[in-house]
Amino acid sequence: MASLSEFLLSRLEDEMISWQVQQEAANRFKLTTSQIEEEILNAGFLPARYQRNCKTISVAEQQLLFRSRVTVIGCGGLGGYVLEELARLGVGQLVAVDHDVFEEHNLNRQLLATISTLGRFKADVVAERIASINPAVEFVPIKEAFARENSERLLAGSQVVVDGLDTIGTRLLLSSVCRELAIPLVHGAICGWFGQVATQFPGEDTLEKLYLRCTEDRGMEKIYGNPSFTPATVASLQTAEVCKILLGRGSLLRKRVLCLNLLAMELDELQL
Repeated sequence: MASLSEFLLSRLEDEMISWQVQQEAANRFKLTTSQIEEEILNAGFLPARYQRNCKTISVAEQQLLFRSRVTVIGCGGLGGYVLEELARLGVGQLVAVDHDVFEEHNLNRQLLATISTLGRFKADVVAERIASINPAVEFVPIKEAFARENSERLLAGSQVVVDGLDTIGTRLLLSSVCRELAIPLVHGAICGWFGQVATQFPGEDTLEKLYLRCTEDRGMEKIYGNPSFTPATVASLQTAEVCKILLGRGSLLRKRVLCLNLLAMELDELQL
């Protein structure tokens, strides 16, 4: 019988391997989809699902994304979009931390909130969604609240952490833990027509400066709410920051905050 590399080479089309061939290879060689994807990328070829990435992200960079691990804290308005975009991008290992279930008030803005998912754990719903989008992703759903006691375990092995939280106290805790563990943190926050994005690297205190004068723990989004487009916009900017960190490319929002006013369609930058 032909080896896996020979099998893949015989079915190569335009330097790409289709999803159907990936499935066939997994069944024939008794391997996971993730293992087949790794073999394809190691050979310098591209899984066909990423063909629209290839003018922006090289095969070598696609392989780098596949070997990366990102943890997203919160699977709601921001986290749901971030997780979906990272899975479509091809990040190989995703961890989602959220102890909440979907409620009716989530339906107006949270990507994975549907009538059929009401009452279900958000992390479980994300797991099903990602499996349907990109089965090559190794996805770890964790139905726990982020806390000091479990923080090191939840973030272990991650190259980047994404803030999808909605309380200031927990955000500051996450900032502190990421600093201790030397992990970059991509922050996002939303409120009505407004949002902000920033990236904090080890040794920096971006979030502490941002929330220095805050006297309440509740995020403003819990007071003023959010329409559907605000989390989608901010989450996409967060995903772009994660991608740049993993690939070592581009200019990051370090020591500065990008502030969005979608009502006036204005972007401002705050230096920290």
